[in-house]
Amino acid sequence: MSLANRVAIITGAGSGIGRAASLKLSTQGMLVALVDYDVARGEETLRLVKEQEGNGIFIQADVSSSTEVQNYVANIKERYGRIDVFFNNAGVMGTLSPLADYSEETFDRIMAVNLKGAFLGLKYVIKVMEEQRSGVIINTASTAGVQSTPFLGGYSASKHGVVGLTKTAAAEYGPKGIRINAVCPGGVITNMTKDMDMSDPVQNGPLRRPSSPEEIANVVCFLASEEASYMNGSIVTVDGGLTA
Repeated sequence: MSLANRVAIITGAGSGIGRAASLKLSTQGMLVALVDYDVARGEETLRLVKEQEGNGIFIQADVSSSTEVQNYVANIKERYGRIDVFFNNAGVMGTLSPLADYSEETFDRIMAVNLKGAFLGLKYVIKVMEEQRSGVIINTASTAGVQSTPFLGGYSASKHGVVGLTKTAAAEYGPKGIRINAVCPGGVITNMTKDMDMSDPVQNGPLRRPSSPEEIANVVCFLASEEASYMNGSIVTVDGGLTA
């Protein structure tokens, strides 16, 4: 299956990995539906897509809202008639804090966006893909979802949850022609990590550096393609060997 003229939804498309993946998938000829809470950033990604002669739309939505998720899925289905690829990527990190000092407000917000948001995206996009009997979903988890991550307890818990959702959904919907995998980045230079010290070579693993968003987007594009046709339920670490 060529990706040309296929339809992809990317959440968290306004910056970082989401923006890089949007641009990468667009270069493969995909019609990209960009979803982000931040209108200015989302529209900027759409401008960049069009600058490289890509085709797409932007829809503002809060991924933690069931109503807004249903609305963007219905909007895209009505406009394009199908959903071939879903990059379920939107997320927030929160502040660094020991677990006992973690605020409930921060914990609740992280779980709402990262875990509930991933769940809602799966719930409503899968319904469309079931009708088609085809589709590919890539969830953004993290190395924080496969190992301990001190001082990021809420984020780590949410990403462990995304890993669990990925494995469960892959088992349930693989027989229906839907492949579901997760990508687990290590340290990535994005707006979300701009206040963190990314210079410690030990924390960055054997390659001794953080990744660029484009390096993660390359893996997302591979998982979306037929070159990954036998991958389902895979938890793919892209972390320079940090979790090796």
